Amino acid sequence: MLADNYLFFKNTLEIYPPLLDNIGFLLSLGLLLIALTSLLLLIPSSRYTTKPILILVLLVSSLANYFMNSYQVVIDDSMIRNMLQTNLHESMDLVTIKQGIYLLFLGILPSYLIYRADVGYGSIKSETISKLKGIAMAILIIVAMVLIFSKHYTSFFREHKPLRYSTNPSYWIYSVGKYINLTLNSTKIVVKPIGLDAEIDRADPSRPKLVVMIVGEAARADHLSLNGYSKQTNPLLSKESIINLSNFHSCGTSTAVSVPCMFSIYTRGEFSHHRGITTQNVLDVLSHTKEVDILWRDNNSDSKGVALRVPYQDYRGAKTNTVCSESECRDEGMLVGLDSYILEHRDRDILIVLHQMGNHGPAYYKRYPAEFERFKPTCETNQLEQCSVEEIRNAYDNAILYTDFFISQTIKMLKRYSQSHNTAMIYMSDHGESLGERGLYLHGLPYFMAPDAQTHIPAMVWFGDGSYTHIDRDSITKNRAKRLTHDTLFHTLLGLFEVETKVYDRDMDMLHPSHPHLP
Repeated sequence: MLADNYLFFKNTLEIYPPLLDNIGFLLSLGLLLIALTSLLLLIPSSRYTTKPILILVLLVSSLANYFMNSYQVVIDDSMIRNMLQTNLHESMDLVTIKQGIYLLFLGILPSYLIYRADVGYGSIKSETISKLKGIAMAILIIVAMVLIFSKHYTSFFREHKPLRYSTNPSYWIYSVGKYINLTLNSTKIVVKPIGLDAEIDRADPSRPKLVVMIVGEAARADHLSLNGYSKQTNPLLSKESIINLSNFHSCGTSTAVSVPCMFSIYTRGEFSHHRGITTQNVLDVLSHTKEVDILWRDNNSDSKGVALRVPYQDYRGAKTNTVCSESECRDEGMLVGLDSYILEHRDRDILIVLHQMGNHGPAYYKRYPAEFERFKPTCETNQLEQCSVEEIRNAYDNAILYTDFFISQTIKMLKRYSQSHNTAMIYMSDHGESLGERGLYLHGLPYFMAPDAQTHIPAMVWFGDGSYTHIDRDSITKNRAKRLTHDTLFHTLLGLFEVETKVYDRDMDMLHPSHPHLP
């Protein structure tokens, strides 16, 4: 309790300073946590489970302690889902010497002591009685502490809910249970079809559509010079006729939530992991038209289930991606070979989705080639606590600069087809990123408590010259600073391809003149 709950007690002391009126409550809080942890561990303990459970809890808690102390993250069910969906390459970016020290001294060494300890066991009857006494004592302590300091605990539970998110190991154990409950069940997953009535009614049948959708990674809106940032992070896009959507907000604070949510028919308030995996998304609806060819290329972990039913290509390795360095393969490699794909499907509507590595942290210095290291000095380690705020932001901004180049190269490719196709590009980041503000790093905080840096994201659209006569560009440009969200993407893609279906809502299509553009 003392070694793995530093962050919890630190946050608690900021709200309940060690004054005379709070001393009793603070001591009771420590005692309550000990009783709660004892209760959690007593229930499954037995001759064969006690040591394995204690060792597992120590090892996991030491790592949870490291991530909470270093990045101020919350180990909730969404974070667990994100961790399980992260590939080995991304995981290696998080491995540090400091993490190893935490694991060694707070995990491995105490686990070894437990492994070597002699534990005497009595008969089943005596052990059962002993366990029941221990459980009763733990419950009695918890109830007594809450009753004696009821005034403090009332505010603690009602007004300071985020405090308990950093309790270790109780909260991550709770989160694992919640994750299992939400995602694992014995019934077969049945995907509900939507938009089976989808048909395309083209205003210009002679020109097929060519749309590239770029899904960014961990980019925040306030670090784009297009949005007024002091550093010139968008030198190339500032020369293009893009429509910059400066007030755009994400569906979640992690890739595992935001990516499936943004392609789903559900709004942020309606979306859940279960709904995401049991309901078809906008790519499925476009496929139902039988007139749109879809290709998903991924330089990130994966599509988070979005591209399960459409052609998918993994561009994280040199086998497919021809633009790779010693550290990783670059986003621009996803553009190689697209000309051949477009030529093979030249008489059809085409949607190409490019999922970036983008600004994936904490190793921002790996996210861009050396020639894009314009802002110096940079943080050249994944141990952000060893770097100054300026160094972290410079490395992050260099990655934004590389994304600027990648998007401009995508537009350059699309311009080659301006005479034969109606061309368009949509860019949206999946979520934002904290860079040390209020001691927070990376992303993944519960949405209700996440700072603006993790939810206010960059987004933009581009149309080829003379393309899409059914779209009112003046209206879009006029409303570019109005609040928009990921909720609009489903209907915007359907509107862009002129799809007629009952699931299309033109009031949710951000490119349609009737869109209300929420204030």
